Formats: sequence, C-alpha cells, structure tokens
Amino acid sequence: MPNRALLPPALPAFRMHRVAAACALVALHVGAAAQAPADAGRLPTVTVTAERRTENLQDVPSSVTTLSPEMIDVLNTGGQDVRMLSARVPSLNIESSFGRAFPRFYIRGYGNTDFRLNASQPVSLVYDEVVQENPILKGFPAFDLDRIEVLRGPQGTLFGRNTPAGVVKFESVRPSLKKVEGYGSLSVGTFKTVNAEGAVNFPTGPSTALRVSVLNQTRDDWVENTFDDGPTQDLEGYRDSALRAQYLWQPHQDFSALFNLHARDYAGSARLFRANIIVKGTNDLVPGFDESKVSYDGKNESELQNYGASLRLRWGLGSVALHSITGYEQVRTYSRGDIDGGFGNTFAPPSGPGVIPFSSETADGMPAHRQVTQEFRLESTDSGPLGWQAGLYLFHEDYKIESFSYDSPNGSAQDGYQRVRQKNDAVALFGALNYALTPELKLRAGGRYTRDTKKFSVEAYENTGFVPCTLLGKCTLAQLAAQEPDGDLSAAPKDSKFNWDLSGTYTVTPGTNLYARVATGFRGSSVQGAGAFNGKSVAGPETNTSFEAGVKTDLLDGRARVNFGVFHYTVKDLQVTAVGGSSNANILLNVDKAVGQGFELDAQALLTDRLMVGLGVGYNDTKIKDPGLAVAVCGDGIAAPVRNCTVTDPQPTAGTALIDGNPLPQAPRTTLSFMLKYTQPIGDGELYVLTDWTYRSKINFFLYESVEFTGKPLTEGGLRLGYVWGNGKYEAALFGRNITNQIRVVGGIDFNNLTGFINEPRTWGAQFRASF
Repeated sequence: MPNRALLPPALPAFRMHRVAAACALVALHVGAAAQAPADAGRLPTVTVTAERRTENLQDVPSSVTTLSPEMIDVLNTGGQDVRMLSARVPSLNIESSFGRAFPRFYIRGYGNTDFRLNASQPVSLVYDEVVQENPILKGFPAFDLDRIEVLRGPQGTLFGRNTPAGVVKFESVRPSLKKVEGYGSLSVGTFKTVNAEGAVNFPTGPSTALRVSVLNQTRDDWVENTFDDGPTQDLEGYRDSALRAQYLWQPHQDFSALFNLHARDYAGSARLFRANIIVKGTNDLVPGFDESKVSYDGKNESELQNYGASLRLRWGLGSVALHSITGYEQVRTYSRGDIDGGFGNTFAPPSGPGVIPFSSETADGMPAHRQVTQEFRLESTDSGPLGWQAGLYLFHEDYKIESFSYDSPNGSAQDGYQRVRQKNDAVALFGALNYALTPELKLRAGGRYTRDTKKFSVEAYENTGFVPCTLLGKCTLAQLAAQEPDGDLSAAPKDSKFNWDLSGTYTVTPGTNLYARVATGFRGSSVQGAGAFNGKSVAGPETNTSFEAGVKTDLLDGRARVNFGVFHYTVKDLQVTAVGGSSNANILLNVDKAVGQGFELDAQALLTDRLMVGLGVGYNDTKIKDPGLAVAVCGDGIAAPVRNCTVTDPQPTAGTALIDGNPLPQAPRTTLSFMLKYTQPIGDGELYVLTDWTYRSKINFFLYESVEFTGKPLTEGGLRLGYVWGNGKYEAALFGRNITNQIRVVGGIDFNNLTGFINEPRTWGAQFRASF
C-alpha cells in the first residue's frame, strides 16, 4: 500500500503567495528601472551568453534568438506560463498535458512527448546558469528577466547533457551596486485574472546589493463541471506564486559572489481532458462545443512547491578568470485528473459525453526530489587572437515518483499504485577554443566528454484492476518481475560520450557576418517503469549531428537587422515514447534515426522613427526513418466494435501501425511570429499600439498518424494599447490575448475515446506599471 505520508495532504503548505502578493503591491508604488533606450533611429545591440561569455548576438556562429524584457512583460500581463513562448521565436514549440506544471519543449521539431515525471527532454532549460533537469522544474515562471535566449541545435560542448536539440536560457536581472531602483506591475483581466509582479534593488553598501523579485498570478475557475456529483465542480483556476532574492558581493573588480534563493508555490487545476470533443473522421471540434463546460465524475487538482538556491563565484586571476556555479533544486508535486474526460462508462451507466468505454482516473506525485549541480570553469581574458575556456561539471539527482489509478464510478477507491526511485549522476570535462585567423575570419572548436549513469528501481507496486499477471487481484513485485525478459524491474544504464563542435564566422562587411557550424549532441539512456499493461522499458542513448550555415546582417545604417540560416540534422537511435494505444501504455523505444531540415529567419526593422516591425519564421521538415517499427494505435475500448480514430499509416497487424516516414510528434512544419508597434508622442508622454501574432502549422499528436489526432493550424494574436509618461517611469495599457478566440485541440488521449485538450481562450485586461 502507498505511504500515506507522501500524499498531497502532507505536502508543506508554505503560503508564500501571500508574501509574494504583498511584496508585489509594495513594489508597485516604488516602480522599476526603465529600459535603456536605443540610439535614436537605430536598433539596440543585443548581447548574449550563448558561448558562455558576453558577446554581440551578431558575432555568434549559431542560430540564437532573444526575447527582450519588454516582450516578456507584454506576454506575462495576461497571467500566462512559459508556454507563452511557443512560436515566439522560430522553430520553438511548447506544450503540456499537465497544464502549468510540466512544459515539454521542442526545437526544430525535436523533443519528447513522454508524460512521466522522470522523462528526459532533448531541450534543456537553464535558469540563471543552473540546468533545470526534471520537467517539473522547467515550469518556473518567467519574471524580472534581463532576457530569454533560445539556442537552436546541439549545445553539448558548453552546456552538456540533454541538449542535442538546443537550450532555452533565462537570465534574471542582476542586483546593481549603483542605486535604489525597482518596478511594480499590476494587471487584471478576464476570469478575474490578476498578475502582480515587481522587483526592488537595494545597494546595501559600497560593495553589496540585494534584489528581491516577486510574482503572484491568480485566476478564478471559469469551467463548470455539469456532472453534479463530481468531486471537483469548478475548474481552470490557479494561484501561482514565485519569489527570487539575489545578493551580490563585489568587493573589487577581480571577485564577485552572487547568491540566489528562489521558490515557487502553485495550486490549481490539472489539465482538463475533454471526452469525445472531436468529430470522428475529421479533426473538427464537435458542433456546439463549449470550452466553459466539462462533465467529470473524477477529481481534478494540482499542487507544486519548488525551492532552490545557487551561488555564482568569479575570480579574476590576471589573464584568466575562474568561475564556480553551485546549484540546488528541490521540488514536490502532485497532479490528479479524470483521464477519460467524462463520467460513468458503458458498464456503469449513465455515462457521457459520448461513449466512455471504461473509466480512467490517475494521479502522479513526486514526494521527494533533490538536484545538486557544480561547475568549475576557467576562461582566458586576454584580448589577443586566441581565447579558450575549460571546465568540470558534476550533476546529481535523486527522487521518488508515486503513481495512482482510481476507480472513478466508485469515488476515490484505489485501483492501482506504484512507487519508483531514480538516481542520476553525471560528470563531464569540457573545453573550447576561439582563434582569429584574420580580423575577418574567426574559428571556434569545442569538445566535451560525459559519463552519465542512472539507477532506476520499483519500490512498490499494486494493481487490483486489469493486470497482465493475474487478470483480477493483486500483482506483486515478484509477479510483475516474472513478466520481464530479464526478470528484473530495475535498470542501471551507464553511458559515456564525447561531443564536439566546429564553427566559424567570416565578416564580409562591418555589418554582415557569414557563419557555419557543425555540432554533435547526446542524450543518455532513459528508463520507464512497468505499468498495468506493459513491462519496464529502456531506451538507449541517442546522438545528434547537426549542420547549419547562415548570414547575420545589420542594414539601413542600423535601422534593420536580418538573420537567416539553414540547417540539417540526423538523430541516431532517437528516443521516442509510444503513449496511449488500446492499453494506454507508456513505452520507450529507439527509432533507427530521424532527420530534420529547414531554415529560420529573424528580422527587425525601424520602418520609421515611430513604427517598428519584427518577423520570425521557422520551417522544419522532420521525418522518422525506421521501416520496421510499428506502434500501437488508438484504442477501441472494451465494448466498441471499431477503433475510435482513422489511422492513415500502414497497419501490419490489427492495432498497430508503421511509422516510417512520419513527422516527429508535436513538430509543426512552420512557425511564424509577427510584431508591429507604432508610437505617437502626446503631451509629456507617448501613446503606442502593439500587435503580436504567432502561427504554427498542423501537428501530429502521436508517433502514428490519424485524421482525428492531427491538430489543426493555430493562429493567436495579441493587441495592446498603452500610454507611457514620466520619462518612461509610468505606463498604463489595455490588452487582449488570443483576440480572435481561435480554439483548437492541441493534444489528445487516444486509448479510450476521442479525448482532447485545448488552448487558452480569448482574454482582455488592463495593466498599470510604475518604475523608479
């Protein structure tokens, strides 16, 4: 039986949201540091740390896109989570079947749809120089940021493990020794959404400073449960609070220490699965679909608490500098949802909406988690033609996961339980060289050796429903182990790999650079535990080799900037997750290989002194190449005479489909972002209108292709009308998100019925921001 001490009631109810809300409202009165304006009539220079040192974006020989604090603020005011970044930069897609708690990142179509809490992803999220490895950590809110950088393509040399697709970097605004400054922002909107955030910077001495940043996002429930006896009646509300405190000690220019403490406390709805919302034989929503209603007989809830700390040290040692980055993360989470998306079933009427072959309600929790990271990095600081850096990286993670199944028609009676434990350790040595052959031609090379080990074990297992070993009754660990080919539920894969990259930049004119890059990436083995309908599965390591080339240019005397690149990559032994199917399994597989190719365009221009435009385009053609690989397709339920979806792939046997030639799941071929801002001086301030739009083409939800589980293209637009005055210190704005209210199915559950989940509906709101 499960350890009740690990269930949600025992999770620490630290009421940090009250502190965050109070601090944010206080900060609103003292305001925030205004963004430094660009030179009149010119685009500002963008600096990044894509190569672990500060440099001009235009000089970096790889595909990098940044989001400015202004755009982050525009997106945050509606109370959105990190999924707001999806399609904001070329070739980036973010989705989740957990709601705000568990985002899944895809770059150039390359990602992982695995929904288990120990899933690994080929896109790494690095927050303030500390990798956030577990997918739950990747959902930490974006606030008081200096910038977001998206690095496309393998980053295995300088950023290490689990970066074969790319890296998303969040950089917080650092404490300043210069003066007291800060900002506060308060927005209210549809569904009683409130977004309060702020930051205050205090120099506490000639060599010390403290910066405290807070965020508190709340929204009322706006979805009604029309099933009167359901344990959860109103849904889709949340309270998401976060706090970050940074302390800088810099006694002289050759030493600095930056301490970072951060925390998050979230409570709200889990993802809403909606039964039979897709018209069979199409990917259309059913007639009369109402996004404000569901009919659940199961429970829906989600909780998350995250604490972390880091210490970044830098010593200047003459011609070299030594960096030390120590990170600690801890997270606890619990999420429970009605997976069949309806009430009752064909064996326990009444049931609906539509046919519910059988009930399914599940929960997953992480009662204990710890991640510790340490990096030492030595870099040259000379201004000569040769530059270098070298380092050592250590990673340790240890956590437990509890999974539950419930018998929905009979309330919360437990139908299945499993507890697993996973430990992950990695050590890496890395180095990189930069050399200027001529003032115009600069070359870079890097290498990294990684050793990665995992230890996975099943500590408890019980199933009283449909089980593979006893049909009815309890499935013990011994019985379950007997089904495994090796008779063992545990796994301990060990992998080692050397990654490398070569790149070069050639300056054609002072404003135009050509670049080329070849790089490799690596992701260690992954393990998933046995389930009611499948045994343990292990996927071996995958490797990626990527080629890209492009041009970065500033035009029209600095009034326009265009970056364009093409790429091709091949992933060998790609780890994929076959989810769903008739048995709702979660099985890890290695595809022989997958390929992707395409192009990306980033462009910004000041068309006039008052009109600015931005455009981002990503084209990604991905393809699975494994002629003999077949996976399970959509279920037919227990009593249904035919399958609930229209499979378009070849089917060698009943219930399976060949996936050779299919695109990668959740990989839109085209992503597009567009922004237009017009400003007009009025009085002692400035009136502006800003509109921003994103588009992504159709997506495939699963490894196999079917008509119903193909997401339609999605276009979402934003509109903002604001007035800035007081030399940029004050701003008031009206805004709208998804202003056309385009509702699309963005993910599905295929084992039971035509269940799907949707994007966020239209919202309107108002914001006031003050700075000092």
